[in-house]
Amino acid sequence: MFKNRPRLLIVGCGDVLARAVPWLARRFRLYGTARTGQAAVRLRALGVRPVAADLDRRTTLRRLGGIADWVVHSAPPAAQGSCDGRTGRLLAALERRAKPGILAQRPRRAVYIGTSGIYGDCHGTWVGECQRPQPGNERARRRAHAEQALRAWARRRAVRLSLLRAPGIYATDRLPLARVARGDVCVLPEEDSYSNHIHADDLARTVCLALFRGRALRAYNVSDDLPLRMGDWFDRVADQAGLPRPPRVSRAMAQQHLSPAMLSYLNESRRLDNGRLGRELRVQLRYPTVDHFLKRTDPQG
Repeated sequence: MFKNRPRLLIVGCGDVLARAVPWLARRFRLYGTARTGQAAVRLRALGVRPVAADLDRRTTLRRLGGIADWVVHSAPPAAQGSCDGRTGRLLAALERRAKPGILAQRPRRAVYIGTSGIYGDCHGTWVGECQRPQPGNERARRRAHAEQALRAWARRRAVRLSLLRAPGIYATDRLPLARVARGDVCVLPEEDSYSNHIHADDLARTVCLALFRGRALRAYNVSDDLPLRMGDWFDRVADQAGLPRPPRVSRAMAQQHLSPAMLSYLNESRRLDNGRLGRELRVQLRYPTVDHFLKRTDPQG
């Protein structure tokens, strides 16, 4: 019976997809790309068959052609440039004609975990999936390029592709406790930006459901129901952890105290409309807001 299950290739099996593996393993034979021996050991422990492949080295990707007819792509782009070469090399490998034999599948369904950062700064307005992407930094431009490459490939090969646009991902071990403990500043409420969040478990479940329920060439905002001002998010984490709330300063002063990475988030404000998530994928969030999570969790362990 196991041999009759379809094959699914996981490209980039990080924390989120590791959470999805138990559900996926009951329905698929799982393969996962592994850049190192340590990564291969980790995949085996999860019940995933490792495939030695490094998206930065084209010659290592030959085994991916024909290995599976379902694909979940979660590997991030490289740290520099405005294009996602990793996704380009992956798609080229998947395009190669499969060798005759047992591993001779062509992808027919795929899910990509991207980012809502491709929308850029929307000045706090509500943003649906039909909003034209306007990435405001190279990191977001790489993600937008990945979506474009995936769409072109899916159209050409008739692959049923779902694009998941995720905001800030959190979990018990993914809270900004160090930032709060350092006392890093936040912006005054009247000058603050909106941020959006999704729990790692809810994102993992969305990946699973998108494989079966996602519409072809469809994007989905995978966000919870309550966007928050950034300072409010840090205040909530501080209160739950018993730490002092971060000091509030003007936006102009914050520009002098925060890291470039943090400023890139601060300088973009949007509220994600997640209606399509419920209507089409029929996702029922375990944590509809961060308050649902914090009320039942001790962030300190």
